[in-house]
Amino acid sequence: MTTVAARIREATVVLGDRSDDARYPDPAAWWRAPGLLRDLGPALAGLFADAEPTVVLGPESRGCLLGPLVALALGVGFVEVRKDRGPVFDSDAWRTRTSAPDYRDRHLTLGFRRRLVGAGDRVLLVDDWIETGGQARCVQGLVADAEATWLGVAVIVDGLRRNEERRRLTVRSLVNVREL
Repeated sequence: MTTVAARIREATVVLGDRSDDARYPDPAAWWRAPGLLRDLGPALAGLFADAEPTVVLGPESRGCLLGPLVALALGVGFVEVRKDRGPVFDSDAWRTRTSAPDYRDRHLTLGFRRRLVGAGDRVLLVDDWIETGGQARCVQGLVADAEATWLGVAVIVDGLRRNEERRRLTVRSLVNVREL
């Protein structure tokens, strides 16, 4: 049986010409392969199974696809982390923070509804890719603001360049970007 990591590598297409500086791996085929999609949730959940999360957070957009798959595998709930959105009504209380520059050099306002994450929660962040850690650090701050416990980040691809950032965020991945 082929491992999930091997199937991720097989399904990843690199877009751009060989001479392009802007070449990048495209994960679109991951969602098209039903067997791989089915196995991503349990594989990511397995990275933190011993940590006993009580809630999974996932940033828009791909974290909102993967997060529920991981939450189901762990038997816990899911909370979406919205980008550049906030309360619609005065009674709609949110926790928000502005991120450090992300992989596109953008500062984003990230947030979630206050009532969904609290002091007793053990929080796992899930996303498809981590490149700079800016968004994950921002969510880590939101978790601290909620007085919840940060467990770490489960990602499909780890593209971080610095080990200290990986340790600070407790990043665990299925593959490293060098493997693609």
